[in-house]
Amino acid sequence: MAAQADLGLIGLAVMGQNLVMNMSDHGFTVAVFNRTVSKVDDFKNGEAKDRDNIIGTHSIEEFVAALKRPRRAMLLVKAGQAVDQFIEMLIPHLEPGDIIIDGGNSNFNDTVRRTKYVESKGLLYIGTGVSGGEEGARHGPSIMPGGSPAAWPHVKPIFQAVSAKALDPKTGTQEPCCDWVGEDGAGHFVKMVHNGIEYGDMQLICEAYQLMSAIGMTPAEMHEVFAEWNKGDLDSYLIEITRDILAKTDDETGKPMVDVILDTAGQKGTGKWTAVTALDLGQPLTLIGEAVFARCLSAMKDERVAASSKLRGPKPKFRGKREKFVDDVRQALYASKIVSYAQGYQLMRSAAEEFQWNLNYGGIALMWRGGCIIRSQFLGKIKEAFDKKPKLVNLMLTPYFKKALSKAQGAWRRTIQQATKLGVPAPAFSTALAYYDGYRAERLPANLLQAQRDYFGAHTYERLDKPRGQFFHTNWTGTGGTTTAGTYTA
Repeated sequence: MAAQADLGLIGLAVMGQNLVMNMSDHGFTVAVFNRTVSKVDDFKNGEAKDRDNIIGTHSIEEFVAALKRPRRAMLLVKAGQAVDQFIEMLIPHLEPGDIIIDGGNSNFNDTVRRTKYVESKGLLYIGTGVSGGEEGARHGPSIMPGGSPAAWPHVKPIFQAVSAKALDPKTGTQEPCCDWVGEDGAGHFVKMVHNGIEYGDMQLICEAYQLMSAIGMTPAEMHEVFAEWNKGDLDSYLIEITRDILAKTDDETGKPMVDVILDTAGQKGTGKWTAVTALDLGQPLTLIGEAVFARCLSAMKDERVAASSKLRGPKPKFRGKREKFVDDVRQALYASKIVSYAQGYQLMRSAAEEFQWNLNYGGIALMWRGGCIIRSQFLGKIKEAFDKKPKLVNLMLTPYFKKALSKAQGAWRRTIQQATKLGVPAPAFSTALAYYDGYRAERLPANLLQAQRDYFGAHTYERLDKPRGQFFHTNWTGTGGTTTAGTYTA
């Protein structure tokens, strides 16, 4: 077979097929292969029929032979063992300088490992996040590549052509929602954080929905609220689809569709990865953590049903003005969203230091402006913030977000107070405010905590009246209670 394909793609599930069609639309020739070879023929005889720039192949050898040099072989297969298996299948047929691309939802630690391994074979490796679901893959996803820097120029024209486009507020031009993120696992790390933030955004919206339900609002009424919210600061894909969901009725029962869906949430693990990574790096990613735990709690359906008749709480009675409360919820949602993104960017900053990545934080916000699930007007403000101050410590400290948090603070606190009175769980709203109050606190009770640690384990502490870095230990139960300096570690 003559080498004519600009890129090859392995994995013809819906995402893979849609991405291939997208590349075909943009004039690229794509070779395709699938472990279940019949899917290749089904695709070629179905949606890809009459597309001469999509080449079906029936073996790894035929697949590789169809690729132009340097060969670009992209995997869109299930994360984990399947990726490693295909890497091993490809390596014997590739030459130095050829590129293997993993476009699945791989754990960034695996991508770090795979980059080193593939480079040791004289090849190049890219681990790239692809966000936007089936629709994004077909018409323009957000693409977040990382790995071997030398590989980027060879895939850049393809990736940027097929990606979503978004307005850069600084230049006023439509820019691709795709740019180089960084070395080894940086691309998949940023995609992981994206997914974690997605968990947080969805949980915040769900809490707003439950609070409005608790004061007696119908899905139709909430549809109108979300439609209005989507015209302002909360303008986003997730608010938009929530608006549409709340207007949908069930064909079988005639009830609102949302009311007939079982209240147990699924998850694929990327939110958990984000929370675990935050713990590993010592970052307080509290809102995303609560969003993950909320899904876990929702899955305990049978236990919750049993507990609902045994554990007592307040009887929900709302006596305020509905319009005022709904506006309070809107402001609480926006303030909490700011906190979630601030925490996510803190995590990326910590990872950049840990793994020596040079992340472009404003560029990441631009990549998320289109094509992906968390796309929103809000991200433009983040891009502007990092354009003005690339080494920004925390998003909450920028003039725009600081003012927004201050303006929303009363409504934010009232919303959480009302949730408590109604007995409605609002873990994401609550932890966002707790983080805000904790971050702005000049003094926290960790002084007592350190005293406890020193009491039971001689873990030492630092003193306010001594230079940082000097550690002390007190004999808490001995006579005199003397404090001695020493070479202790905290």
